[in-house]
Amino acid sequence: MKKLIPILILACLFISSGKMDKINDVSQYVNPFIGTGGHGHTFPGAVVPSGMVQLSQDTRPQGWDPCSVFYTEDTSILGFSHRHLSGTGMTDFADVLFTPFSGKLQLENGSLKEYYPLNFLHKNEKASAGFYTVNFDNGIKASMTATTRAGFHEYKFPSEEAGIIIDLHHNLNNQKVLESSMEIISDTEIRGMRLTEGWSKRDYVYFHAKFNKPFKVELYKVNKNVSGKKLKADHIKAVLYFENPKEVKAKVGISPVDERGALQNLDAEIPHWDFDKTKQQANGLWKNQLEKIKIEGGTEEQKTIFYTGLYHAFIHPSTYSDVDKRYRGQDLKIHTLDSGTYYTVFSLWDTYRAQMPLIDLITPSKTNEFINSLLIKYQQGGLLPMWDLAANYTGTMIGAHSTSLIADAYAKNIRGYDTELAYKAMMRSIPYDTTGVKVNHPAIWEWLMTKGKKYNQEMGFIPADKDVIFATSRGLEYAYNDWALAQVAKDMGKTEDYKWLSERGTRYKKYYDKETGFMRALDSNGKFIGPFNPSFSDHMNSPYCEGNAWQWTWFVPQDVNGLIDLMGGKPSFEKNLDALFNTTAKLEGADASADISGLIGQYAHGNEPSHHIIYFYNYINKPFKTQELADKIMKEQYRNAPDGLSGNEDCGQMSSWYILNAIGFYQVAPGDPTYTISRPLFDKVTINLEKGKKLTVKTINNAPENKYVDSVTLNGKTLNSLFFKHEQIASGGELVFKMTNKAPNN
Repeated sequence: MKKLIPILILACLFISSGKMDKINDVSQYVNPFIGTGGHGHTFPGAVVPSGMVQLSQDTRPQGWDPCSVFYTEDTSILGFSHRHLSGTGMTDFADVLFTPFSGKLQLENGSLKEYYPLNFLHKNEKASAGFYTVNFDNGIKASMTATTRAGFHEYKFPSEEAGIIIDLHHNLNNQKVLESSMEIISDTEIRGMRLTEGWSKRDYVYFHAKFNKPFKVELYKVNKNVSGKKLKADHIKAVLYFENPKEVKAKVGISPVDERGALQNLDAEIPHWDFDKTKQQANGLWKNQLEKIKIEGGTEEQKTIFYTGLYHAFIHPSTYSDVDKRYRGQDLKIHTLDSGTYYTVFSLWDTYRAQMPLIDLITPSKTNEFINSLLIKYQQGGLLPMWDLAANYTGTMIGAHSTSLIADAYAKNIRGYDTELAYKAMMRSIPYDTTGVKVNHPAIWEWLMTKGKKYNQEMGFIPADKDVIFATSRGLEYAYNDWALAQVAKDMGKTEDYKWLSERGTRYKKYYDKETGFMRALDSNGKFIGPFNPSFSDHMNSPYCEGNAWQWTWFVPQDVNGLIDLMGGKPSFEKNLDALFNTTAKLEGADASADISGLIGQYAHGNEPSHHIIYFYNYINKPFKTQELADKIMKEQYRNAPDGLSGNEDCGQMSSWYILNAIGFYQVAPGDPTYTISRPLFDKVTINLEKGKKLTVKTINNAPENKYVDSVTLNGKTLNSLFFKHEQIASGGELVFKMTNKAPNN
């Protein structure tokens, strides 16, 4: 097991520490520093729900653990940029970096230094929902808040000589600045843009900044001072000097469309200079969002983990349309919405599992908005995206989980979109066919239209000896995706499609080796490839994606009973499942995937392919084992600390798993609107559903030692199964768990 990095940090960093039993504002339980250490990859800066702006500090532009451009072990800040990704395993954004300075700006041989880092102590920074502030060692105090499309900066300087550097060249890992420009509009306004090639191959960001005090400005090209009020190049910065800079405020609107859009966004969302008002508005948005779920009971740490998790679950997907409803589409052209909001940052390989089911339950109207955005991307680009980022196909990860999201929503009768168009879009994701697909960079093809699709349609499986990375994992995921689409086809009366898709949904069986008891790689002749070591992992050269055979053998969420039969029945299935959790946690391979983390045996809770596995015990009537493991994972792998997540937050998936389990149930196979019983944590949970409905979950005999479910009632009737349907709770009701310290089936 890869141990999480121990992080010593002063208790005052945690805004959620101390007694808060009497606090009614649940946003006070949000600790944005959770996940900023270890492998969590989160950021602690200012953001509102689904905000286009994520105004946060950047501590280093290189490395894996600081994927969010912040890492809690760092003790200096490069500045504050306006967009960040929460919990991803890759870097991008970090646009329009603002770096305050005090005193005379030091040059090197007449040139700007690339960065002017500011040292700080973690005890001197604070963060809450929608707000971040830090006191630097040099006496500068910086505070940040945000609206949906604008950031609000407040700087307090200790000296009469001070200013701000605006850096458009700041870039991350393999990110390149292809084009950038700045224009001085007046002595209080500046605007500009930059186009970058990174994870997103063509990412346009425009900005318009206003300051509450006049400035004198110097423009720099490749760190050399140049004259004029306009500058266009791939390496530009501006240095602003303020008279009487005791308190300088800056408002920055951004847009993916143009500079006019950035100005309109700014003026619409922050028409004043009242920083505290904007801060309160940001907090209010979070309070309204977080109060969709109210909990009673539990420890202070559990409340903090829960509400911080809910906070993380609603950061992405992100708004990608301006206030005038213009947006940059998947074809990189400018379009205008008729209504609603357009979104980006769909980490669907991760989030279809728990984050989207959570949103389906709490805010199905938001699900409809997300699906409509995905369908627009399909119409403009030719395919549903796998991992959409800033109007770009990235091709990142595997499978076709736009299908998972849409099929699940359809099964739950969430249908505020063109269902025939959705079906056509999902069907288009299956074949190996580049016709009509628009990509903005040739490197994307290998991932977006993998030859795995070709082999799957021609051979009925994906051979690992045909230069297809993650062949076995792809085959298993395609089987699940096709099964999910089959359920839609059946409901829509598309009988032939249903038959065809159903067969494809059973192809997981071809990868199962009865001799070893694992899903294995096949060669072109359909023979298992050896030598075989289920604990072996090679991050980028393996038939398994971010995992090994131990984890991927269990990726058959759509047909657990079929997997049970493959393994020879329930006793053998249970034995194999027990082995997963009880075997050594040692990974084999010189380049084992760092994503395989949070290990219990070879179960890896730190990464998504494992997230459904503990519930398989419910399918063999051994729920006490599910409950033991859920209890263990929630206690040991979620903490109120920077390294409090055992793996990447992944745009809300890691936290959403915790939220659903803490409530008391989980959905194993999105596409089948069925929940299964887990282990509830709180005395009472009230979920405020849409249209004024409420779902109440009560837990009787709740105590840390009472981790087993003795009985469950749903709307006053005893639940005689470990499973229930979405339709039974979607309109509200009452779910009551009775707990015991004895395992009922032990």
